[in-house]
Amino acid sequence: MKIKKQHRKKKYLHKLNRKRMHLRQKSTGTVNCKALKEAWNNNRSTFRNLRDMGLVNDPNKAIKIPSYKEEQLKIAKKIVDPDELESEEPKVVKSKPRKMAVVEKLEQEAHAPRERRFKLPKGQVEFITYLLDKYGHDYKAMAKDKKNYYQETWKQLRAKIKTFMGIPKQYGEYLKARGLLDKEENEDELKEQAKALIMDDSD
Repeated sequence: MKIKKQHRKKKYLHKLNRKRMHLRQKSTGTVNCKALKEAWNNNRSTFRNLRDMGLVNDPNKAIKIPSYKEEQLKIAKKIVDPDELESEEPKVVKSKPRKMAVVEKLEQEAHAPRERRFKLPKGQVEFITYLLDKYGHDYKAMAKDKKNYYQETWKQLRAKIKTFMGIPKQYGEYLKARGLLDKEENEDELKEQAKALIMDDSD
């Protein structure tokens, strides 16, 4: 006797757009890179498109991890019969990619200087500016301050101040607020600041 399967009654769901769902499943995603988008041919597969541009879909196939066992076998074969090994190795002729301009553009973009977007949190900026106003560049005195709740060492505080000084937008705002941008500093003051920044770790 066969067991009867219970089939749930199918209902048409008005909230679902089947056409949009199908297109979303079919699509491989949008290409955000401008150089790739311009050279991309929709009539070709992803593999062929990337091959024409001199790129690879799978880096493991392009740059193979050397096998220790295979290397040892080659060395052993070379010792036994060096002429046979040379004849066995097939010569692979690599064709030059047709769209090499894409790789060149990508390399240029990778080497181009980028704007630094890193910023310190507001609380840290307030703490650092408070320390700079009170102690200048005396880091050892900063470490003993009562507001140093996390008991940071003078070296840790120095590193934070260096980071803060390396962010032009935030450090520029601090200098502008203190009226230090237009002020001409003496050579002795600049030397003292340089010495404070390049303090010996052995101190």
